[in-house]
Amino acid sequence: MTILVAGGAGYIGSHTVKELHREGFDVLVFDNFSSGKLELIGNKPWVRGDLLDREALRQLFRTRKIEAVLHFASLIQVGESYADPRKYYTHNLTTSLNLLDAMLEAGVKTLIFSSSAAVYGDPLETPIPETHPTSPVNSYGRTKFMVEEILRDYDRAYGLRSISLRYFNAAGADPDGETGECHDPETHLVPNILLSLLGKRPRLGVFGNDFATPDGTAIRDYIHVTDLAAAHVLALRALLAGRPSDVINLGAESGHSVLDVIQASEKVTGRPVPFDVEPRREGDVAVLLASKGKAEKSLGWKPRLSSLEMIIETAWNWHRKAR
Repeated sequence: MTILVAGGAGYIGSHTVKELHREGFDVLVFDNFSSGKLELIGNKPWVRGDLLDREALRQLFRTRKIEAVLHFASLIQVGESYADPRKYYTHNLTTSLNLLDAMLEAGVKTLIFSSSAAVYGDPLETPIPETHPTSPVNSYGRTKFMVEEILRDYDRAYGLRSISLRYFNAAGADPDGETGECHDPETHLVPNILLSLLGKRPRLGVFGNDFATPDGTAIRDYIHVTDLAAAHVLALRALLAGRPSDVINLGAESGHSVLDVIQASEKVTGRPVPFDVEPRREGDVAVLLASKGKAEKSLGWKPRLSSLEMIIETAWNWHRKAR
C-alpha cells in the first residue's frame, strides 16, 4: 500500500516524506513543483501533477493502490492572501475538493491535513488549546478553517476520517542536511535572518517593537520541522489503526520573541545581525503559543529538536550549503 503525499516536495512535505520513508512506508510524492523542489525529496518516487487537474488525480488513484493521503499542497503567504483573497479561495479550496473527490471515488478514506494556527485568529488565551474559538483574520487562515469544516462534513456523510494538524511556526532543517527551507519569496523569520547574514537577502526588517510583550517584539511558538514531520507519522498511524477524526495543535508550547531569535542566531553563527524596525504587518498579534498537551497525550508525541538553538543550528547548516 502507498501513502500519497500531495505537496511532498515542499518544506514540511519533504521532511515528512523522509520521516515516512524512514519509518518503512511506501511513499509517493504528487507535486506540481511550482514551489516545491525535486532535490528536497532525493530519490523518493514522485509524479508531476496538479491538484487542479481532476483527470490527472483520477488517473493517479486508478493506477496506484493508495491507502492514505497527506495533504500539504497549499498557497501559504498570509500577506498575499490579504491582497488577493480570490487566488487563495480558488486555489486552496478547489485543490482540496478535487483531492477529496478523487479519494472518495477510489475508496480512500484516510487523510492527514496540513492546517494552521491561523484558524484561531486573535488569541483569547495562551497557550491556545484546540477548544479555542476559531476566528481567522486572513484569507489564508479562512481557507484552512473551511477545509477543516469540509472534512467534518465528509466524515459524517462519507466516512472519510482525517486528522487536521494545526501548525504553529515551523522552522529549522533536517539534521542530516538532506532537506530544508527554501521558499521564494521567503517570508519566515529564521531563514531571513540567516540569509541576510549570508548576503542572500537584504538587511533584516523587524515588524513592530511596540507589542505588549517584554521586549516589544512579537512572540511565536517555533517547532522544529523534523518534530512536525514525526507528528504526521504518528497521526497517520493513529488513523490507520482506526482512530476517529480530530484536530490537533503542533507547537512546542515555548514562546520566543523576534529579538530572542535574533540573539540566538548571533550566538549560533557568531555574527551580529543588523536589523531595522519597520511598521507592524496587518493582522500580526502579540503572542501565539500552542498548547501541546493534546498532541502529547493522544499521539504520544514529544518535540525532541525544538529548542531555539537546535532550530537555528540546523537551519544555519542548511543555508550555508552551496546551492
